[in-house]
Amino acid sequence: MFSNLLHNVVEKLYVAGMDLWQEVALACAILLFFILARGFFTRVLFQALLKACRRTRSELDEKLLLAFERPLKSLILLVGIYLALLVLPLSERFHATVQPLYRSLIIVFVAWGFYNLLDGKNFHGFAQKHGIDLILIDFGAKVVRVVLVALAGVTILQTWGYNVEGFIAGLGLGGLAFALAAQDTVANVFGGFVILIDKPFSVGDWIQTPSVEGTVEQLTFRSTKIRTFAQALVTVPNSVIANEALTNWSRMGKRRIRFNLTIRKDTPPEKIKSCIEKIRQLLENHPGVHKERILVRFDGFGESGLEILIYFFTITTVWVEHLAVKEDINLKILEILAEEDVKIAFTSRSIYLENQIKPLEGKKE
Repeated sequence: MFSNLLHNVVEKLYVAGMDLWQEVALACAILLFFILARGFFTRVLFQALLKACRRTRSELDEKLLLAFERPLKSLILLVGIYLALLVLPLSERFHATVQPLYRSLIIVFVAWGFYNLLDGKNFHGFAQKHGIDLILIDFGAKVVRVVLVALAGVTILQTWGYNVEGFIAGLGLGGLAFALAAQDTVANVFGGFVILIDKPFSVGDWIQTPSVEGTVEQLTFRSTKIRTFAQALVTVPNSVIANEALTNWSRMGKRRIRFNLTIRKDTPPEKIKSCIEKIRQLLENHPGVHKERILVRFDGFGESGLEILIYFFTITTVWVEHLAVKEDINLKILEILAEEDVKIAFTSRSIYLENQIKPLEGKKE
């Protein structure tokens, strides 16, 4: 390794004997060299490697390089500082402290790079290509990240000479007490696993539960974040959302429209038949209406007038487009009613009195 070679050179120079000012000058020169090397890596070498990676078919090499960009810059500077400190006439106790600190920082930088690489967004393209749910990718990436941080922490503890086996055994003994104290958290984590297995929704879906309605933005270990139509962000515990009745409106194959058209009671039967036939033809020929189920029927006698049931589905499930189709059909229904000279009935009530009410007579004095 290049840093080990420089380490050996520094040790030989130190053994050969140098004045204090020479040691300080050498330390500054080493540090300056690594600062320049860091700049060369950033401006020249890294950019050349990045261009080469972008020419390949795989995206993994580019994402790997970008993930380790900042950790490598920090590592180059760390090696320079470490070698510069070795030149200076510092105490043995100081050097004994620097060694494990140097190794710990190397572990941190390596873990930092893999932590960046394990971002769920880096694998969204792979997931979409192979039909894997994005929620599963994001959730799995978070689990692996937690394991990575735990392994890095244990390795650092070993570097400083701690008994990791005793530490892990202590965690095992305290695990039961921790689980009892965090029952809700554990329930939410298992709720998250249930959601991942059943896959009732994906990120971006419009869902509705008894407690909230909106678009799913994120699924974490503990909760699901939903953006309501009022643009508020609601955080629902996974244990709650896993045990509630859930409607996923985004998975509709088509979207229903159902209403009763109420016309006046004095409308002649032939006018009713003509209106029904024209409305049915309108729906059957409309490009935005699904042809599987179209119902236009004289449904009955309402309090305010005669009711015609109109029942159909739009092809689009997008709310704005659905409203546009509904509006267009409503306007054309009004045109049909105008052509047939059929009036829409308004809610009204007539009161008939059997006996004429006589005016009150004044009292005789």
